[in-house]
Formats: sequence, structure tokens, C-alpha cells
Amino acid sequence: MKLIVAIIRPDKLNDVLKSLYKAEVRGVSVSHVRGHGGETENVETYRGTTVKMELQEKIRIEIGVSDHFVDPTVQSILSAAKTGEVGDGKIFVIPVESVYRIRTSEKDTAAVTPVAVKA
Repeated sequence: MKLIVAIIRPDKLNDVLKSLYKAEVRGVSVSHVRGHGGETENVETYRGTTVKMELQEKIRIEIGVSDHFVDPTVQSILSAAKTGEVGDGKIFVIPVESVYRIRTSEKDTAAVTPVAVKA
């Protein structure tokens, strides 16, 4: 099992979510974050004062997946988030020791497998 953490541009979120849905990847957490990578520093004027904006708005996506979903998940994010410009983001694939589904106490692969919704 792996935890995939992607830091992407905010304007690419909908594209990434659509791409993940098409790849049948479920169980996504999304957070708004600020950070700094390779982007050049922005200088903006705010209320007549020049301010150097060092942190950029980004989106952090976290997805826990079984091993066989790692590549489809990464490829979905890469294809949907890429603009070719500095600041497109990063994808981290992190090993996970254990996962538990709180509702059922299922563990590991069973806990990251999507649950069928009852109609």
C-alpha cells in the first residue's frame, strides 16, 4: 500500500479529479496549502505597498491506494496536472505500514478498497 501525495496548481484540480475518476481511483482528500518550489518570486502591490509574495497557493491531494493502483493514479495526475511550466508541482509516493477502516475495522488492502454504495 502507498500514500500518494500530489501538490498541484489550484486551476488543475478539476482536471485531476476527472482524470482520477476515469481511472477508477477513489478516496481522495484535498487541502488548500501554500508553498514555494521553483517558481520565481512574485512582487505585488497591496494597498500601495510593494510586497514580495514568496508562498504560492497550491492544492495538496492525498490518496491511499493498493500497490496495483499506484501507477494508474500517478499517471492520471501527471497527465491532468501538467502545463509544462515551472510550478506544476510534485507527486510523492510514500510506503504505508497499515491502514484501518474505522467503520468496519478492516485492515490494509480491504481498508483502501472502495466500498459499494447501497442505493
